[in-house]
Amino acid sequence: MTDSSTGEGAAYGSRDPDALARRAGARADPDRDQHFLVDDRVLDRIPGYLPEDADASHLLEIGGGAGALTDRLLATATADAAADRGAADPDPGRLTVIERDGAFAEFLREEFAAAVADGHLDVVEGDALDVDLPPFTACVANLPYGVSSEIAFRLLPEKKPLVLMFQAEFADRMVASAGESEYGRLSVSAQHYADVEIVERVPKEAFDPQPAVESAVVRCTPRDPDYAVGDEAFFLRFVKALFTQRRKTVRNAVRNTAHISGLGDPDAVVDAADEELMSSRPGTLEPAAFAALAELARERGSPTEA
Repeated sequence: MTDSSTGEGAAYGSRDPDALARRAGARADPDRDQHFLVDDRVLDRIPGYLPEDADASHLLEIGGGAGALTDRLLATATADAAADRGAADPDPGRLTVIERDGAFAEFLREEFAAAVADGHLDVVEGDALDVDLPPFTACVANLPYGVSSEIAFRLLPEKKPLVLMFQAEFADRMVASAGESEYGRLSVSAQHYADVEIVERVPKEAFDPQPAVESAVVRCTPRDPDYAVGDEAFFLRFVKALFTQRRKTVRNAVRNTAHISGLGDPDAVVDAADEELMSSRPGTLEPAAFAALAELARERGSPTEA
């Protein structure tokens, strides 16, 4: 039986996170937004949060660090490929890791050298906000919290299953419903692309070093919204604009944020819209109502290009 703590040659999915960190020879640096997930139980559960019908043959991880989650994802990707070996041209099962820290990127290549050699692992050194995203079938990641919003909104338009670790407060805003205090631009924008749900809350003690906040794992299952928008970029910009005035009526929010939404004639939108809607607050509008109002704004408000 292979010793899962020895690195090269170890079975995927059972490497000890503390042993990995020791072999990496460097601690996570909280000043660089690095917090290693070290709780084996949480690590083991995370890949299982992918939707049952998700294609895990080419996974993407952002922020591999010392490789504890990488190890579990290699087990998932290769197991998914093994299940397809009866196919005429089976996928070998792949994981691409984007890691901005050069030392950790090199460690991942060394620790999982067999996976690299077998075509199961590709380590891309670079910032996930700058590098070209590779083709992938699903993404599972413990994201750097300082840029989690920017990364999430690079991933969501790809319309692939996502299982992502966020700060708990951020996760609560992603899943909030109209009328709730946490509901805002993030809620509408995320739910435009996917069904979003918190699948596990993770305490600080699961990380080393411990972050200052609690965390949560969010599953995003892609689906088309139950409304239509003619210009997605304008819709998202319009939602952003109105939520900068969340305590105002929608009427005043439309008028006061034309410089953000790009409306040339906000008064024409107000005059054409339903009076009850105009008297509401942005935080009470369902995503479909935002979509309908955005379409009216496109038609009547003479929007400019972003």
